[in-house]
Amino acid sequence: MRRSTFTDAAVSYAAIGGTLAPDLMSYPPKGYRPMEQSVRLGSSQERFEAATKLLMTWGIQRGSGMEVTDLENGTGVQYTPVTFQPDGTPAASQQHPVNEATFDDDGTPYIANGMTATLKMKVWLFAVTAPVRVVYVIDEAARIGFAYGTMAGHPESGEESFIVEHRDDDSVWLTIRSFSRASTWYYRLAWPVLRFQQTKFTKLYLRALHPVGAIK
Repeated sequence: MRRSTFTDAAVSYAAIGGTLAPDLMSYPPKGYRPMEQSVRLGSSQERFEAATKLLMTWGIQRGSGMEVTDLENGTGVQYTPVTFQPDGTPAASQQHPVNEATFDDDGTPYIANGMTATLKMKVWLFAVTAPVRVVYVIDEAARIGFAYGTMAGHPESGEESFIVEHRDDDSVWLTIRSFSRASTWYYRLAWPVLRFQQTKFTKLYLRALHPVGAIK
């Protein structure tokens, strides 16, 4: 079987980096439904470090019951999404954070810009595969995370971001933002089911990094 190339792995939507927009909830890309949820994970630098280590080794996805397969490092020029100023205008002289390849203790590679993966999950009696591509990585002293975009074959079209933040009051928060729509006409027929499953997995995502899983 031919190995997928950078060109083959293009995302299936146009608004790359849209989850960074401050006004996403009010002005999502046309035709897409936005979502944003946050949960407090605790406090302290140690909690922040533990949460981000899990986050950047696919801990949210695996902790929600998904299987993460077909991991491939990005090659060539990576996507560079638009970043925004507080007033919603694009920032000038943008530079995208670049994180060097690092690995967890068990050899799992940390999520890096341009990486691709296939997420596999059970939806009722069906096995669903969802190919994704990491479109940006945030690597700051008090803010770490990433976003992935959907690729061909994913039931949805859109982008989802996962960011852990260590705030000035020492609290640690996980924020998940996304915009999505059904990827094809036959998935549009099942859109109510897709929305239900997306809500379900978002709750599982939020619980996956929570130290006591106390999320209803």
